[in-house]
Amino acid sequence: MGRKKKFKPRIFLAPKGMHDILPEEQKYWERVRHMTRTLFSFYNFGRIDTPHIEETELFLQSVGQDTDIVEKEMYSFITTGGDELTLRPEGTAPVIRAYLQNGFVNRSHPVKLYYFGSYFRHESPQRGRFREFNQTGLEIIGDENAVADAEIMHIFSILLKELGISDYVFHVNSVGCKDCRPHYRSLLLQYYRPKAKGLCRDCKRRLKQNPLRLLDCKEEKCQVYKANAPQLLDNLCEACKKHFTMLLEFLDEGQIPYALDMHLVRGLDYYTRTVFEVFVNAEPKPNQKPEVEEIAMREPEEGEEEKAGAKAEEMKPEPVIEKVPEEKPMSLKGIAIASGGRYDNLVQLLGGRPTPAVGGAIGLERLVYVMKMLRVKTGSSSKNKVFFVQLGDFAKKKSFKLLEEMRDAGISVGESLGRDSIKSQLKIADKSQAEYSLILGQKEAIDNTIIIREMSSGIQEIIPRDRIIDMLKKKLKK
Repeated sequence: MGRKKKFKPRIFLAPKGMHDILPEEQKYWERVRHMTRTLFSFYNFGRIDTPHIEETELFLQSVGQDTDIVEKEMYSFITTGGDELTLRPEGTAPVIRAYLQNGFVNRSHPVKLYYFGSYFRHESPQRGRFREFNQTGLEIIGDENAVADAEIMHIFSILLKELGISDYVFHVNSVGCKDCRPHYRSLLLQYYRPKAKGLCRDCKRRLKQNPLRLLDCKEEKCQVYKANAPQLLDNLCEACKKHFTMLLEFLDEGQIPYALDMHLVRGLDYYTRTVFEVFVNAEPKPNQKPEVEEIAMREPEEGEEEKAGAKAEEMKPEPVIEKVPEEKPMSLKGIAIASGGRYDNLVQLLGGRPTPAVGGAIGLERLVYVMKMLRVKTGSSSKNKVFFVQLGDFAKKKSFKLLEEMRDAGISVGESLGRDSIKSQLKIADKSQAEYSLILGQKEAIDNTIIIREMSSGIQEIIPRDRIIDMLKKKLKK
């Protein structure tokens, strides 16, 4: 028998392009969640949650087989039972699938839905762009009027303002409909064919498969050609022109900042008429410093794994961490934090009756990043003004009841129940910037009293147990 290979423990990192949302960041996320629930519900949107995994064919039919998402970015797999499934790369197609599957077609229209969840795309990770990312989105199904498009944009505008982001602009365009787009497609082909040799590899393929995607290319050499390409707005049919003009009138009336972007097409095939993206124009606040010191995992140096392996049976090795060097915050100008548009053909494409629809989504990682860089106040604090200190088993047994009384009274309390030293617990209370400490020892537990200590002065007084809630409320109001 060969020798059994020695186990070598190692430190695991999050998969490339994935990230953790740490406790100190959650106050931003909770602020966003609260605001979206409140605002979307006021405008009569009902929440819907769809599975993280859908049939691959759903995205092939809806997003488009020639799009970058389908060709390069989807996480697709075949199960042991032979099912072809995909981690959802976007939110609209699953919502429409659920709309059709669950009989929403028989409900009063328009149907207004919102969602909040994580999505997956296998693309190159960079700041603000992840392989697993979170979005919140709105969908209005069954309304062809431009007021529905404007409503989505109005709600996004209100949300950004209430989250402390006031400097932004909507880039808007119309990509036409099935009646006027074929003519524009032929004009685009006439313009690009003589320039085919100078295009990037992807655009050479797009020229044959989906010419409209040429306008979505970010390669520098293709940007030169795009600048002089035929414009969609010059080639709309009368119905699309009327729809787009009405949208702009709604935006003007609502004082929503917008700019015409003649070459905006978005990267999904299901869009018709209105498309939009929202860009931030602000700069980070001066002297911005991270609120919490960041740490990064690094690979163990040579010899560290062997040492860890030798001690594996004795104890779990500590993670090897190092400080992330302080970076200069990148400019917020040009960061896209939301997008959307109209998709009047998607319901029919997925097997339903012809049904107009419009929607949009906000990228939450980017939204939270902008909030942090602008030092937006979240309206919440993780600091507890009261810290509970206990000593002895008898006092520990009384702890849970006391903590529940505090919770019922709306008093936030910190604690470290696993520690036995009063000194170490008071150090934690001091570090957490608590204003008061409650000290419950064996004697206090027997006498049904508790010590309240003012942390700034060290002054202590003994209070009857049944008066502690009223006493704390009075002190915390000062």
